[in-house]
Amino acid sequence: MNTNFPPTDFFDFNCRQECCSEVFRHIIACLETHGLKGEARALARWVFELRFGIGQVQLLTDKDSYFSDEERHELLFIVHRLIQGEPIQYILGIAPFCGLNIGVRPGVLIPRPETEELVAWIVRQVESDFSALPIQILDVGTGSGCIALALADQVPEAQVTAMDVSEDALAIARQNAQDLRLAVRFVHGDILQPAASVCPKWHIVVSNPPYICYSEAKDMEHNVLDYEPHQALFVPDNDPLLFYRAIARYALETLLPDGFLFFEINRAYANEVVQMLSDLGFVRIEVRKDCFGNDRMVGCRMAG
Repeated sequence: MNTNFPPTDFFDFNCRQECCSEVFRHIIACLETHGLKGEARALARWVFELRFGIGQVQLLTDKDSYFSDEERHELLFIVHRLIQGEPIQYILGIAPFCGLNIGVRPGVLIPRPETEELVAWIVRQVESDFSALPIQILDVGTGSGCIALALADQVPEAQVTAMDVSEDALAIARQNAQDLRLAVRFVHGDILQPAASVCPKWHIVVSNPPYICYSEAKDMEHNVLDYEPHQALFVPDNDPLLFYRAIARYALETLLPDGFLFFEINRAYANEVVQMLSDLGFVRIEVRKDCFGNDRMVGCRMAG
């Protein structure tokens, strides 16, 4: 990646008489010129709202707002990083998720909209199946903590535990919990070798584990491959169910009767995940599609 800072004429940004709305239009044009045509407006809006606190209404109505020289310089650098392909979430350090601003850095995956759908499914399941609270929830491979924190926010009576093999990820997740003032217990652990200290009884186990085979990397976007942690993305081609199998077996030992297991899955292996869960004795196995029409979530229940 080219890390040289762009020249001052990188785009027409030196006219200090331009108000914020005019600068906004310049940024969109610049991003479109550099290959980001389909997402330029959304990216510019994110930068203005999340970094500078300038919303769409202000851009449309306030013609007397101007950036300081320092803000202009920062904005120029952000645009440069976007053009280099760096994800906007890492640039801003924030990823909106389920109404929360989740802090992210390159050591954790960027939360996706599909995962919000998984959280919504779990919340509905809690509301329909668990009248007696609190319930115990475990999030395996928590990363930024987005699933655990969203569940703690939306099911405040639940006692949520989040586990990850990466100490760096746990540090980010703990900071998110502190910043959001949400109570989540964090545990360092490897689900492939689960420790006895992470073996209470759970009502719900959920995971969005690594599920992309290395052979699929050739079809992935470069901004994912170049920036997001491969440890959290990939599984061996010869064992694509590695983490699903380990988590399901752990759930067999630790779920309460009639407890639930939820996964985010690779759309290519939905049938294999369902068969594996069935072979292990789980019941009420259901596959759900995401907002893009892909098989993306599986839920099932421990036999009572």
